[in-house]
Amino acid sequence: MYRIRFHGRGGQGMKTASRILGTAFFLQGYEVQDAPRYGAERRGAPIFAYVRASKDPINERGIISQPDLVIVADDSLVPVPGAGVISGIDAHTVLLINSDEDPDTWKQRLNFNGSLFTLPVETEARAELRFIGATCTGAAARLLGVISRDALTQAIRQELAELGDAIVEENLSRALSAFGLMEAHAGTVNAGSVVSAHDYQRPQWVDLPFDQARISAPAIHAAATSIAVKTGLWRTMRPLIDYEHCNRCWWVCSTFCPDGAINVDDEGYPHIDYDHCKGCMVCVAQCPPHAIASIPEQDAQAADNEEARA
Repeated sequence: MYRIRFHGRGGQGMKTASRILGTAFFLQGYEVQDAPRYGAERRGAPIFAYVRASKDPINERGIISQPDLVIVADDSLVPVPGAGVISGIDAHTVLLINSDEDPDTWKQRLNFNGSLFTLPVETEARAELRFIGATCTGAAARLLGVISRDALTQAIRQELAELGDAIVEENLSRALSAFGLMEAHAGTVNAGSVVSAHDYQRPQWVDLPFDQARISAPAIHAAATSIAVKTGLWRTMRPLIDYEHCNRCWWVCSTFCPDGAINVDDEGYPHIDYDHCKGCMVCVAQCPPHAIASIPEQDAQAADNEEARA
């Protein structure tokens, strides 16, 4: 059985990528499961998607803890513990990372001796990551070695048909380009062995002493801890305010921000809390004078570093 795990951020199309790959498997005569798994449903939040494919009936359910292929659409997820990118991988696992770093660099960083491949970053400015799902799927199909170019093409046309011909053709072009890019590595991924239920080992639970409710129960009226969670780490695009064009209609951007990450000073100017801004770009869309622009987070961090050195 093939067990494939996709890792990406909300808005990068990992759910769609798993559907495309699952459909391509199905067209090749496989039994298939494909399913997404969400945490916080916000643009930029880490998400997972799973695909299982086998010539025999599939009795496994749930998350894939021992993947044969791991696909990472955004390399900034790798160091995020909650993303679980390297969870369960071993020498059998093949890693595919969308990154402008070379495979040897990633192998050294991860202390990984298995097969690891990188795709070129989707665009120089990372501004069109909406197509990365199809790109990763095309590369994955080639690495698997059991999905034909025709099956991949048919799956993309079938799953994306409702988005219109232009979007379908753009995704198809990128998927087939990645499919060709991995030609030399076709068939690198090997199907994993069947996991027997007879070998299942129950978790070793830790027994904790029970305290009285007055001690152990949560205080629901106590201060929240969300401020300690730096959700700005999810961001791939950064909103940037041009104060020369800002009309100080502060109630628009600050009200529409779904996470309350825009504060307003005494003079009516909005300020973005980048520790907690997830990069959903709602403020960019709502700003009446178009005083808020979006720039790639990678470029913004480079500019911050340059300013700090100066």
